[in-house]
Amino acid sequence: MTRLPTAEDVLAARALIAPHIVRTPALRSPALDERTGAEVFIKAEPLQRTGSFKLRGATNAILRLAPAARAAGVVAYSSGNHGQAVACAAAALGIPATIVMPRDAPAIKRDSTAAWGADIVQYDRRTEDREAIGAAIAARTGAALIPPYDHPDVIAGQGTLALELVEDARAAGAELDLVFVCTGGGGLTAGCALALEHASPATRLIAVEPEGWDDTGRSLAAGTRLANDGAGSALCDALMAMTPGELTFALNAPRLAGAVAVSESQVLAAMGFALRHLKLAVEPGGAVALAAVLAEALPLDGLAVGVVLSGGNADPGTLARALEVTC
Repeated sequence: MTRLPTAEDVLAARALIAPHIVRTPALRSPALDERTGAEVFIKAEPLQRTGSFKLRGATNAILRLAPAARAAGVVAYSSGNHGQAVACAAAALGIPATIVMPRDAPAIKRDSTAAWGADIVQYDRRTEDREAIGAAIAARTGAALIPPYDHPDVIAGQGTLALELVEDARAAGAELDLVFVCTGGGGLTAGCALALEHASPATRLIAVEPEGWDDTGRSLAAGTRLANDGAGSALCDALMAMTPGELTFALNAPRLAGAVAVSESQVLAAMGFALRHLKLAVEPGGAVALAAVLAEALPLDGLAVGVVLSGGNADPGTLARALEVTC
């Protein structure tokens, strides 16, 4: 197994990537506080450059490449947000990027990735192996492969948002009791777990997944990594990893306080809530943590709660659907 990152890696990543990312705000919503009985701090990563938290990990990983490796370019496989992030970070450094994306990726993600100048290679997510495609491109071109979650530098970069969230809650006089985080392959969750272990060890971290893609929750219960069957809804396209990562599960298993799953209707309701009350467009995968809070998946009354909105790259049609759902 590749070495596991530590909290010190998250702190180092924060210093390295600071000039290249946005320190996104922790928003407050009186409507959400009143509804839950909690003091809720909402980490607004849709306001990040490229519209998601993924820029943090991608930037950290690329900046840590040796100059010779960086010159050969980078390749990544992604349903969209990681691809955009790698393309953006590569463009900032003037190096080529190739992104392997599913054919059914939302148009907004595909178009935004291309806008950063990356070459896009499409594949069928149901019948083809994106990891094999990415590895083959890397072997052929000499490009460095930047995985979306199972990589120490990617994990460390993602964890920087939790450091900011803890600081912003403290600045408002609150110590976070719980943090809800969107979970796919587990890179963001693992990074947040490391950050909280250092900055706020009493805070409990809860992984949130879409129903049908709840491999982290089932894996935690089983004590070993379990796979999804791939038959779940494709609404939360950003969270459709087939199994937890090897590194991410090794980090998350001993640190997570639990995991919950949310339904498609709960996700759409959360997206609608974000549009109406926060004035933020949040993509389905980015809204699952808010969905868990709105559904009161755990008792929240009287607690200080952090919620990560992980991305905002939603197709207009999906946002329109969300506004039709009563929250």
